[in-house]
Amino acid sequence: MKRFFVGLFIAFSCYNYSQDCNYTFLGNLQDFHDKSAIASATIYIKEKDKYLVSDFDGKFKIEDLCSGTLTLTISHVNCETKTVLFNITNDSSEIIFLEHHLEELSEVVVSSTIKTETTSIEQSLNKSEIENYSDKSLGDALNSVSGVSSLNTGNTIVKPMIHGLHSSRLLIINNNVRLFDQEWGDEHAPNIDINSADRIEVVKGANTLRYGSDAIGGLILVNPKKYAAIDSLFGSTMLSLNSNGRGGNVNTELVKTYQSGFYTKFQSSYRKFGDFKSSDYYLTNTGFKNFNASLRFGYNSFEKGFEAYYSVVNNELGILAASHIGNVNDLVASINSGQPRIIEDFSYDIENPRQSILHHLGKIEAYRRFKGLGKLTVQYDLQINRRKEFDLRRGDRDNVPVVDLRLFTNSLQSNLRIDYINNLKIDTGIMARYQQNDAVSGTGARPLIPDYDKYDASIYTVGNYDLNETSDLSAGLRYDFSKIEATKSYNISDWEAYNYDVLFPEFETSNIDNSQILTRPEFTYHNISASLGYSKRFNNDLSFSFNYGLATRVPNPSELFSDGLHHGAARIEIGLLTIDKEVANKFVASLERNNENFGFTISPYYKQIDNYIQLIPAGITTTIRGAFPVWEYNQIDARIFGVDIDINKKINNNLKYNGGISLLRGDNISEDIPLILMPATNFNNSISYFNENLNSLTLSLNHKTVLQQKRYPDYNFFTFNPILQEDVYVDISSTPPAYSLFSFNSSMSFKAFKKGSLKIEFNVENIFNTSYREYLNRLRYFADDLGRNFNLKIKINY
Repeated sequence: MKRFFVGLFIAFSCYNYSQDCNYTFLGNLQDFHDKSAIASATIYIKEKDKYLVSDFDGKFKIEDLCSGTLTLTISHVNCETKTVLFNITNDSSEIIFLEHHLEELSEVVVSSTIKTETTSIEQSLNKSEIENYSDKSLGDALNSVSGVSSLNTGNTIVKPMIHGLHSSRLLIINNNVRLFDQEWGDEHAPNIDINSADRIEVVKGANTLRYGSDAIGGLILVNPKKYAAIDSLFGSTMLSLNSNGRGGNVNTELVKTYQSGFYTKFQSSYRKFGDFKSSDYYLTNTGFKNFNASLRFGYNSFEKGFEAYYSVVNNELGILAASHIGNVNDLVASINSGQPRIIEDFSYDIENPRQSILHHLGKIEAYRRFKGLGKLTVQYDLQINRRKEFDLRRGDRDNVPVVDLRLFTNSLQSNLRIDYINNLKIDTGIMARYQQNDAVSGTGARPLIPDYDKYDASIYTVGNYDLNETSDLSAGLRYDFSKIEATKSYNISDWEAYNYDVLFPEFETSNIDNSQILTRPEFTYHNISASLGYSKRFNNDLSFSFNYGLATRVPNPSELFSDGLHHGAARIEIGLLTIDKEVANKFVASLERNNENFGFTISPYYKQIDNYIQLIPAGITTTIRGAFPVWEYNQIDARIFGVDIDINKKINNNLKYNGGISLLRGDNISEDIPLILMPATNFNNSISYFNENLNSLTLSLNHKTVLQQKRYPDYNFFTFNPILQEDVYVDISSTPPAYSLFSFNSSMSFKAFKKGSLKIEFNVENIFNTSYREYLNRLRYFADDLGRNFNLKIKINY
């Protein structure tokens, strides 16, 4: 038996030595994008346990290979390390592609300004800055960015404004999905949970064509985090408590990543507040509660990947009780009284008037890279928005909304990024969108916005070209098609008074019921938009950028079809079928010094907007509920110009100063008067102390001053007061005085356990409990803004 095994061993050894081990493998390393040679890459040969280095042409040679598997691990500076396997049966040669653009796979770290395109005029908030506003809204967070203000309805409904423009003139992109949530209303806040974002970018320039043609005000990008392909499990939980409103927020997120490239993230937050308080009194019925959740799942490799995303936002918002007016005389009494006519003790109850909003967003995205070309991305997204507005009503109708709108939006889009040429990047794509609005029946009130169907299609191309090492040029062109089909009843007297029977006879149907005529308005629009940008870096820290943009915005359904009492705004709103599209020419420049010791950004801008659509007071009208102000849409030519200035100065290793000022002027050129609701001059200052050795202690004192807006149009009017039996003067135009607010922020971080940390923050807002009213707050007629607030945040990273 022993001789048998010895013989078998000798025969097996002879077989191994007799097999052919004279094969040669020739490798050629090339960049995936432009097929350029990758020199000096390290190649590890597993079967031989030896290393090679590619030559100047990216080539290498392996000799004396035996039949079987050849395993190569290839690494290069700024490249993704790649392991490849080959089956060796004879002499062979292979081209192996590597990827230099690792930033598309790795985690993104935001330190200051993010450049969506090389010539953009942008500012951003990183994750730590977003967490300062974890229990507030998107509009509150962006208020800290120069040139960005907000249009408020009380303290819970906050709409961001960029250079005095808001609502349909701003594009809000949430995880690459354009947000549609009845954004046309002054008191409709964006339904976004900022806790789900890793960074928020504000684009003030013209490089917005990839997302839409109508960003006359600008673009807000709410971006999630990108995760590295490693095996890891981590998360965080943050608790925020506030004295004003006696409420807070809890947010938690958990992330699991895999080395294979798969990842998943779950995030959820819950906020609840009771009645807020001004410096002197409670603001009755201003509480709110809010639940948000999101789930991401995907796979991320260089050559291909996908992501599925779903989020839900559920808001229940109280509207200041004193803002509910029965008629215009209540408005006069509120303006003259100096304080709310309803002041009650603190409560968590949310009574009418109130809003209830439920917003669902889903997205499926996939991408694939093609050698020598670029990256193709295809995305489908779906949004369902249900908005209910409740007013004070009699009897059993108190729980029946006076406004009930359901908006269904779905989009299909693709983008091809061509990047195989080193100094040229081109994005080109198409988009198709269908939107349906359903004015739910059974409210007992005439729908403010009718049923409509909207169809959109677009095609665009945007290119960025590196002229040389210090200069970049960008240009873009976009075409949009839009079609709106609506079904709406008009009073025959109104239809004829506006001359619609002559202008739009094709909209009429034979369906006439008493004094009502059923119409089917239909509008089609063709829009061309363009952009041109240039940037120049003069040295290591000084740069200049310039943008020009041609933007076109079609009128939204509220501007065309509004017809009735808008209960949330306590006014009659009238749209016009004759409203045409807006056309804006935008010029934005920026001179920036990006230096830690002393840096600054000076960004002037100018916007000429033809056919600017505005909603302005147009008198009063009497309904069965009383006399109400009438606000009507019209069109004029407008211009808006100004400058944003930011400064940072390092005082010493621990102290630094930040400051900024925003100057803006808006003019109604057609009537030679100021534009309505333009932000006043404002400036801010901040001194902060940081000591890394003392548990990352951070202390900062912040100051903000908003001057009185002295340029405003006079839309005041007289109305008859039946109680006084005389005409009274209604001053709805005069602006409140200037105000200054001070706040304090502090934080420390501790190593709580082996792989986790604990961060504690203590903040004070409106330190001196200042009494003030903000011109851009729609409820300024009825009450002061918020008083002092103490805030405690506790965050655990694990």
